[in-house]
Amino acid sequence: MFEFCINDHNYSHVHFIGIGGISMSGLAEILLTEGYKVSGSDMNNSYIVERLKNLGADIYIGHSENNIKGADLIVYTDAISKDNEELIKSLEDSVPTVDRATFLGALMKNYENSIAVSGTHGKTTTTSMIATILNRSLLKPTILLGGQLDEIGGNVKLGTKKYLLTEACEYRGNILKYYPTIAIILNMEEEHLDYFEDINHIVDTFTQYGQNIYEDGYLIINSDDSNARKVIGNTRAKIITFGLNSKSDYSAENISFTTDGYPRFMLNIKDESLYPVKLNVMGIHNVYNALASISATHTLGVPIDTILESIEAYKGTHRRLEVKGIINGIKIIDDYAHHPTEIKASLRALKNSTDNRIWCIFQPHTYTRTKILLNSFAESFSEADKVIIPDIYAAREKDNGLIHSTHLVEALLKNGIDAKYISSFDSIEDYILDNAKKGDVVVTMGAGNVYTIGESLLENNKKEAI
Repeated sequence: MFEFCINDHNYSHVHFIGIGGISMSGLAEILLTEGYKVSGSDMNNSYIVERLKNLGADIYIGHSENNIKGADLIVYTDAISKDNEELIKSLEDSVPTVDRATFLGALMKNYENSIAVSGTHGKTTTTSMIATILNRSLLKPTILLGGQLDEIGGNVKLGTKKYLLTEACEYRGNILKYYPTIAIILNMEEEHLDYFEDINHIVDTFTQYGQNIYEDGYLIINSDDSNARKVIGNTRAKIITFGLNSKSDYSAENISFTTDGYPRFMLNIKDESLYPVKLNVMGIHNVYNALASISATHTLGVPIDTILESIEAYKGTHRRLEVKGIINGIKIIDDYAHHPTEIKASLRALKNSTDNRIWCIFQPHTYTRTKILLNSFAESFSEADKVIIPDIYAAREKDNGLIHSTHLVEALLKNGIDAKYISSFDSIEDYILDNAKKGDVVVTMGAGNVYTIGESLLENNKKEAI
């Protein structure tokens, strides 16, 4: 068992509030494997919860102050509200209580090398690409993902104490709680504006993060991103750059796309070596993700042949332009994009893969994001032929009545986009079945539960071979 220490205290029984979440479950699994007593609670049962139960965790469905009995450390996610009775009880009883980011930061100290992937967009895909490369190397890392990757059989894989690979989210300044030996910054844009004041606040947070990296560590930066470049002059770490710009340490030249929308390019490493690269995931944004992954793993000493073979073998993570199936000749795809830039990138990637109509069922995620970025959202769907908007997914927020999906539809219509508001998922399914034609592509898009529309369409109708 490794020592898990926060504020000079060691713990033996850790309770996770929201243990079924994709990020919390991986941490719980690590502790279970290390011999800790683990308990947790979640509002719903799931295959993740059942997996943890089978590994020995005591899990309660529903939240109750009685659930935390015996725990000497409580861990909660940012999605847990302040009025959660388990959280309140832990504070009343003075049980040590920390957020997930603080817990992960302490956990990272048990590993000789830690690779943290941050940025507004592309974290899960880039981490998954790196995971695929490292999984096929001899390094045997411990891997924590924010998505499901078939390569490792889920969202977590346990390895040695020498390497830890994880995503690093900037929300609420969480990245400032991490001190990785290799930090990757993919990009920076306005996001999480329910916490950050503006883009300057975001850049300042990443700049402080860069100062956390020690002199013997590496900071891998997207040199094409003007905001990311601002971190370079404010860190002690060794700088490695990637981008489409040939001046970057790792750059992509002569980019082309197959008829399926898959990128091909020549990898230029420091103007010294050229290698052909083939990707089997769509979109120019994945060229950037691949370059970041190549930069990190090459820095770790993985042979370039292993890197390129693994990158080509990478087929994507669930919910990232994932082809779910075909019904009536209509291809059903699901994508996690929930920010204007991500929407543009995903729709552009789909446009490169088909000459047929693209239907986008986009579920806005949080009222704050939808309201503040409304104009940007309205300009993000030009590559879609038909857009359907259901109700906003509240996530951690409450509806204050200031924004509604119909506001987005109105803005889209003003921009010449064929958009329609349909509240009910069942009604959306009926509308797709009545109006989509053979050869069309239907993509469910968003970070909420919009993916269930595609799954229901496929389950209730004749699914065809892909």
